[in-house]
Amino acid sequence: MSAPTSFEFATATRVVFGPGRLTEAPDAVRALGATRVLMVTGKDASRARPLHEALERQGLAVHVFSVDGEPTVELAREGTARVAEAGCDAVVAFGGGSALDAGKALAALAANGGDPLDYLEVIGRGQPLTRPSLPFVAIPTTAGTGSEVTRNAVLGSKDAKVKASLRSPHMLPRVALVDPDLLAGAPAAVLASSGMDALSQLIEPFLSGRANPLTDALAREGMRRSARSLRRAVLERPDAAAREDLALASLFGGLCLANAGLGAVHGFAAPVGGMFDAPHGAVCAALLPAVLDVNLRALRARAPGHASTSRFQELAALLTGTADARPEDAVTWVDALRTALGVPGLGRYGLTEAQVPALVAKAKGASSMKANPLVLTDAELTEIALRSL
Repeated sequence: MSAPTSFEFATATRVVFGPGRLTEAPDAVRALGATRVLMVTGKDASRARPLHEALERQGLAVHVFSVDGEPTVELAREGTARVAEAGCDAVVAFGGGSALDAGKALAALAANGGDPLDYLEVIGRGQPLTRPSLPFVAIPTTAGTGSEVTRNAVLGSKDAKVKASLRSPHMLPRVALVDPDLLAGAPAAVLASSGMDALSQLIEPFLSGRANPLTDALAREGMRRSARSLRRAVLERPDAAAREDLALASLFGGLCLANAGLGAVHGFAAPVGGMFDAPHGAVCAALLPAVLDVNLRALRARAPGHASTSRFQELAALLTGTADARPEDAVTWVDALRTALGVPGLGRYGLTEAQVPALVAKAKGASSMKANPLVLTDAELTEIALRSL
């Protein structure tokens, strides 16, 4: 008889999904009692101008904070100071994962005080965030990170050359508004890297030892949608159906990772992102085939009875659409997709063979590595890094 099922599931207070639903954002922000809003955007704030103007029509004072690239400890300090100077009582993030993570971090730090290093995992003091964040609304314009429904924000450190998370249940957004129409016009390279990131955030929780029936259901549905639409969306441009599939796959991936953990893909991605100026989604895409292959071989060799070992066959069936697919077919399918989408290896961003030992040492300490199906050896981790160059 199997052990009884027991799990917890946490997410944003309110999730709003559907084409055209961006128009509901001003009312949602106003309903939170906000009067002065920090609106966090990507490098180009012009795309957020209609939302900016709509918020102002609601009588809200809006202060714009643009994020150029992925957020860092230094940017978090700057943004927290901006919140205090402007007297903001809510944060709205509109953009990709970088803007959403930055907004989430600023909402938490503004409410808790102190420095980001007081709370950061791995490289900081890891103190708990004890106070609820400022009301935070997350509006993704890409389909990859799922940051709109997660309880952490990733910050890079120029000094430590690694990425680490602020993490707390208090960081869950009050509203996650996902409008697939915002994917229209997204560059193919962005769709490819963010889509592969979303796919990895469905696969890793599905194989994680922390998986539960709810994350499994979301992962299965998300993988089906990603498998049928990602390649077509990148190579042929995304129609409404593809946009919906990619947005849901990303949303479901965020729900899965927040409640079942990730694995070696993201265990490597954190230090790679800290060492090099490399987009997170592309890094995950470069790592995913080798991680799957090495994990499958390690499970067969050292833990043939592990639940994740048998799950590889189901993973292959979900991705290929073939019921009798072999476990190895999952690896082949993912590698072929990465190649078709033109996602480069890690060498494109500067990683060399000589740097692999340092990368492996950092990856072993990453928080995401703890949810990998089993502990990988240094030799296995080295193989992953070398094959991902």
